[in-house]
Amino acid sequence: MNIGQTNTLSKVSFSIEQTVATIRGVLEQLDVPRTLHQPLFLGNEWNYLKDCLDTGWVSSAGSYVDRIEQMLAEYTGAKRTVAVVNGTAALFIALKLAGVEPGDEVLIPTLTFVATANAVAYCGATPHFVDSEFATLGIDPTKLDHYLGDIADVDSNGAHNRLTGARIKAVIPMHTFGHPVDLDPLVELCKRWNLEMIEDAAESLGSFYKKQHTGTFGRIGILSFNGNKIVTTGGGGALLFNSDEEAKLAKHITTTARRPHKWEYYHDMLGYNFRMPNLNAALGCAQLENLPSFLERKRKLTLRYVEAFRNVPGVKVVEEPPLAHSNYWLNALVLDEEDASQRDALLESTNAIGIMTRPAWTLMHHLPMYKNCPRMDLSVAESLEKRIVNLPSSVPRIGS
Repeated sequence: MNIGQTNTLSKVSFSIEQTVATIRGVLEQLDVPRTLHQPLFLGNEWNYLKDCLDTGWVSSAGSYVDRIEQMLAEYTGAKRTVAVVNGTAALFIALKLAGVEPGDEVLIPTLTFVATANAVAYCGATPHFVDSEFATLGIDPTKLDHYLGDIADVDSNGAHNRLTGARIKAVIPMHTFGHPVDLDPLVELCKRWNLEMIEDAAESLGSFYKKQHTGTFGRIGILSFNGNKIVTTGGGGALLFNSDEEAKLAKHITTTARRPHKWEYYHDMLGYNFRMPNLNAALGCAQLENLPSFLERKRKLTLRYVEAFRNVPGVKVVEEPPLAHSNYWLNALVLDEEDASQRDALLESTNAIGIMTRPAWTLMHHLPMYKNCPRMDLSVAESLEKRIVNLPSSVPRIGS
């Protein structure tokens, strides 16, 4: 059943009590923490962190920074990667390198974490909100293409919004909860409309679209290693590049644009102090060594949720889209349309017994700082906002 459809069984017997009991049963069966997503440390984390302390290499230089960049490149298939302090900084740098300037518009989903919109605003540009599709929870390429046909013109200098007069410079697909956006038609859309594509793959380390890792389809991709991600560096992020030259420039400007020298401090352009510390990188290297195991266990958790909810009326577990292999970072239930009013009661019931659940983020166009930004019809995202409940999704501890 598509999550945009209604489960007719729910008309008879949707039950918060049954739903809560089902969640609790899965968590107990697989020994899953009741928090939304917490890190699991079971490898070389202590050894690598001790090495940093023993050698004194704890700041933004050190062997683990180089190592994590190499490990990420090998795993994702990116030509080069650059490790930075967090995913938001990575996204901001990606937009700057893609040529986003003050006054530009950047197309982003309204169903996203606020960092996506904030990074656009940091550039002096304007978020332009677009709708999602039920199948992926991400940008709907077909609906967006029709919308651009109604409001935009394109020439050799790019796309231009006829309603605002602004240049539409880029589009940022965000892979919601780790589920890949339908990327092939979005890549074609970017070619037709002369748009840069920057992938917000903050949530999708370990997710693949047609066997290619997310974050490697556009000009630049970004990852996040926040404490709630599958792989954490405590705080951290990375940029994924298909260009050596662009990666080299990113590494330079995220290290305050200082020219290498034994003692001289000379900065040849505006730079940012965004480099990932060696301590954080060491943690991330140890985590990446266990990524295949983490992904396998998380998939087991999702399959258990799917099976447990198969005959529970009124709700459906979100599964990976066609053509995709998801990391299942955050599992989610979607309530049927007629049961959307029960969402908050479900959230209250689970959190009251110590099972952490949460709704989707407040849509970006509902936030005060972005309420006047341009937007298309957002009916699918608005429906999903009312119906999504994220479930505890940590790596199961069974087998650790």
